Amino acid sequence: MSIVHKIGRRKTSVARVYVRPGSGVITINKKDSKEYFGTDVLVYKVNQPFLLTETVAQYDVTVNVFGGGITGQAEAIRLAISRALCEINEEHRLLLKPHGLLTRDARMVERKKPGQKKARKKFQFSKR
Repeated sequence: MSIVHKIGRRKTSVARVYVRPGSGVITINKKDSKEYFGTDVLVYKVNQPFLLTETVAQYDVTVNVFGGGITGQAEAIRLAISRALCEINEEHRLLLKPHGLLTRDARMVERKKPGQKKARKKFQFSKR
């Protein structure tokens, strides 16, 4: 196995992930994952596929991610890593699927409607 390339998306974030055998280093946009995200919750989201499949420190991951906010980016990276692990070993699918890590979350921000303040803000009610 050389390098596995997969893409993950969430909201408007797109993550391109390159997984290769290594020592467990995760590099996101040429920064360490802890330095890039800052919070432990987002770092945990990125590491979740490795924790569930018990492959921590077996693969080096290089990520190019853009668009959206940091939460959407973390979830896009998680999806791409999950897809890459399934391509490496098909048995990982049975571990990741029940936790919802192979499902693309299609929820997006609803567009603004003309004449309204927000997407779902109703018009002012008037009885006459």
